Amino acid sequence: MDKLRAMETFVRIVESGSLTAAADALDVSAPSVVRLLASLERALDVRLLNRTTRRIALTDEGREYYERCKRILAEVEEAEAAAGNRRGAPRGVLRVTAPVLFGRLHVAPLAAAFARAHAGVAVDLLLIDRVVNLLEEGLDLGVRIGALTDSGLVAVPVGEVRRVVCASPGYLAQAGTPGDPRALGRHACLRFAGLGPTHEWTFVEAGRRLAVPVAGPLSSNQAEPLVEACADGLGVGMFLSYQVAPLVAAGRLTLLLAEWCPPPVPVSVVYPHAKLLPARTRLCVDWLRVRLPVRLAVSPRSSGRTRRE
Repeated sequence: MDKLRAMETFVRIVESGSLTAAADALDVSAPSVVRLLASLERALDVRLLNRTTRRIALTDEGREYYERCKRILAEVEEAEAAAGNRRGAPRGVLRVTAPVLFGRLHVAPLAAAFARAHAGVAVDLLLIDRVVNLLEEGLDLGVRIGALTDSGLVAVPVGEVRRVVCASPGYLAQAGTPGDPRALGRHACLRFAGLGPTHEWTFVEAGRRLAVPVAGPLSSNQAEPLVEACADGLGVGMFLSYQVAPLVAAGRLTLLLAEWCPPPVPVSVVYPHAKLLPARTRLCVDWLRVRLPVRLAVSPRSSGRTRRE
């Protein structure tokens, strides 16, 4: 049995999610993939995958073996690149994940520029608002907002974002500007579920957490429709700074209550621990590390105060 081929096949099965998809990606028959996986499990004397008619799932042993296979295959790729003097010409598929709106505003443009600069690399960009396991879902790197809890990842800080409260100038002219967070109880509040419970917003007062009950005509698990409704004068919204930056810059939204908003949260580029990363991953991490801070530095600041209630 060709061990490297078996490792590559196993990794492809895990990353594609099925034996059939792995066979298609490798341009081989499905029975040959089944036989190769069975031979690998016999040689290791361990079950790597639990298989049903609907899905496959890594066993604990399979998860550890998958991580080791990824590292070994990355080292082989690096060795081949060095032998062929191709360190400056990365190749292959680079799988990247980021939150939906942040990804569309900031990561997608940089990913497209990276693909243009490195013709041998195809970028597969997964925009999703849930936190995904990079190893289990076959992803090379991700952009995360907030504190990291996964010790199996390397994190490269690239900036920070803040929670901000905002409303349109037209809404404020009609309803008045809240003088402190407690006044929000008298306002129509547009509630974004991505920041926590939709029935209350969190602030900081004298170093202590302040939870303020809120209610209003619209809530959603997606920020974009709420941001637009806020800019159109429907009410007051709490969002992340990057979600409203263009509208603040355009004068369609005014920032409020900045002195009560919680401290900023970090933005990081993350990737799995590995002795050697594929050249494409290493280059993309450096690409984002240099360029994302520049984009995030252009963020909204608190504007002057208008008429208070």
